[in-house]
Amino acid sequence: MVDSDIPFNHGCIKPISIITPDKSLLNPSVEAAVCAGNVLTSQRIVDVIFKAFRVCAASQGCMDNFTFGLDGDNGFGYYETIAGGSGAGPGWNGTSLVHTDMTNTRITDPESLEQRYPVILRRFSFRPASGGKGAWNGGEGVIRDVEFRLSMSASILSERRSLAPYGLEGGAGGQRGRNSWVSRRSGLKSSVGGRIRFMWSRGVG
Repeated sequence: MVDSDIPFNHGCIKPISIITPDKSLLNPSVEAAVCAGNVLTSQRIVDVIFKAFRVCAASQGCMDNFTFGLDGDNGFGYYETIAGGSGAGPGWNGTSLVHTDMTNTRITDPESLEQRYPVILRRFSFRPASGGKGAWNGGEGVIRDVEFRLSMSASILSERRSLAPYGLEGGAGGQRGRNSWVSRRSGLKSSVGGRIRFMWSRGVG
C-alpha cells in the first residue's frame, strides 16, 4: 500500500492507531468462544482494509483448514491448509493456487501424503473459471479430492462459502468456495458448508 518497495519497519505502523470495540469480533470478551484468529479472521481483516483503500480485489479469504485422523495408541493426525486464488489489482492478474496474506505453510507432496496416511489423493488441480473476470483476472482456486481408505474423523474450517470474494472497479467477484463429500457406495455428493466435523467411513472423500 506504499508507493515504493520497502521492507516492513516500525515507521510504517507508527502513525496507525487500532481501535476495537469491546465484545466485538476483534476484541471478544473472556466468555466468548473464539477460534481461527490467524487462519481466518486475520485474512478477512486484510480483505476489509484492501477494499477500503481500493488496493485489489479479494482473495479466497482463508487458509481452508483440513484435518483428519484417528484416536488411540495407533492413532495419527494430519493438518493441511489448502490454497486458493489471489485478487487482481490495477495492472496485474491475481495468482492461482496460492496462499495470501497470512501464511507460512506448504502442502504435503502427494507421494508423501499417500505413503504416510491411509488416503488417496484423487485430484489436485485448478478450479476452472473460479477467479473473477475483468480487465485483470483474479487467480483460480483449487480442487482437492481426497479419498479415505479407513474410517476416521475429519474436519474442515473455511470461509467464503456463503459470500463470494468481491471484485473491484467493475470486475466480477470470484466464485464461492464449496466443501463436499461423496459417498463411495452411492456416488451421492453433499455440501457440508464452511465449518464441519465428520466421522467419515472408508471410501468417503
